[in-house]
Amino acid sequence: MKKIIEIGKKSKTAFESLKKVNHKKINDTLEDYIKLILANKKKIMKENAKDLKNLKRKNILDRLILDDKRIKGIVKSIKEIRKFPNPIGKTLERWTGKNKLRIKKVTTPIGVIGIIYESRPNVTADVAALCLKSSNCAILKGGSEAFYSNKILSNLFRKCLKKNRIDPNSLQFIESRNRRVVDFLLSKMSNFVDVIVPRGGKGLVSKVQKYSNIHVIGHLEGLCHIYLDKESNLNEALRVIINAKMRRTSICGALETLLINEKVLKTKGVEIIKSLIKNECKVLVDKKINKFFNNNLPLAREKDWKTEYLDAKLSIKSVKNVQEAVNHILKYGTMHTDCIISNNKKNVDFFLSSVNSSIAMHNVSTQFADGGEFGFGGEIGISTNKLPPRGPVGLNQLTSYKYIVRGKGIIRP
Repeated sequence: MKKIIEIGKKSKTAFESLKKVNHKKINDTLEDYIKLILANKKKIMKENAKDLKNLKRKNILDRLILDDKRIKGIVKSIKEIRKFPNPIGKTLERWTGKNKLRIKKVTTPIGVIGIIYESRPNVTADVAALCLKSSNCAILKGGSEAFYSNKILSNLFRKCLKKNRIDPNSLQFIESRNRRVVDFLLSKMSNFVDVIVPRGGKGLVSKVQKYSNIHVIGHLEGLCHIYLDKESNLNEALRVIINAKMRRTSICGALETLLINEKVLKTKGVEIIKSLIKNECKVLVDKKINKFFNNNLPLAREKDWKTEYLDAKLSIKSVKNVQEAVNHILKYGTMHTDCIISNNKKNVDFFLSSVNSSIAMHNVSTQFADGGEFGFGGEIGISTNKLPPRGPVGLNQLTSYKYIVRGKGIIRP
């Protein structure tokens, strides 16, 4: 694993030089990256086609595709990131302390960020742009299923770094497909890597969280819930629930469990379930709900309340009230994204303050759990850690801070 250690050393060196780079150079690099992606669109899609041809896990096809629309989305994200002001060197707070100490809290870059990810080549571009804009260096270990797509996107970015006389090792892509590389990165690279960000399935993320001796930013699963309150608008609920489940079933913000107030099962509940079935969603329900369907629907089991399907499949449960809905979420949820559909202010306030989600929503599709939709330009991932950062991790969340203390010969009595 000498090559991985060498990558770590190069990242540390690049980080020291990157701290001195004028921010205009950073913006120029991002502008050049946009131009290079557009100029090489056909090449990018050609490399992506190699990955698609080799793909064995067909359930991740939607995540892997880089078509014209997706490439435009990547470019849009980089443009938005570029527009943000420099997040480094900002004064967050300032005050005069005891003994006339002048104290201020100032943002700093984190350092070297290691990203381990699966099947989403857009992550390569998002991470490259976000890390450079925040004066951080990045080491990328993408999944083998997106190897060619990741490689061309990272190589294009390194070309832009070279053009603007920024150390190209500010972004490094690990080309080895040896699975032992991930183990080595997690357990032997703490001298070189400051933070690990896992983006992928439960297996990857749980492994990272279990074995990494480097601080981890990420989430294990996106087991997202919606609670339909008795005081709610049916048409609004239909729009939100169908979108939350069916817009893209493979993303971590997709709805996985629907909780329905038992007082509206016969009316709103039946309509919504019929609409889900009509939209080709497989539903698993509890016994109380199944009575309204002549017991013809498959029953949800205990394991279903714990399952992130990432597919056109949804578990549905009846609950007595908002308190029972919250209790269910606290028991089975993963602190990702949970929503209440309601017009009752008291119930809404109780739900939003009681769930432990990193993103709590009201009358909004859970598919908005995305840094781009939050106005961050893009995201390096979503964090369900209890300690910051939480939720979508964008530009400002990729900073740390330090305290600068000034005085005139002040000593402590």
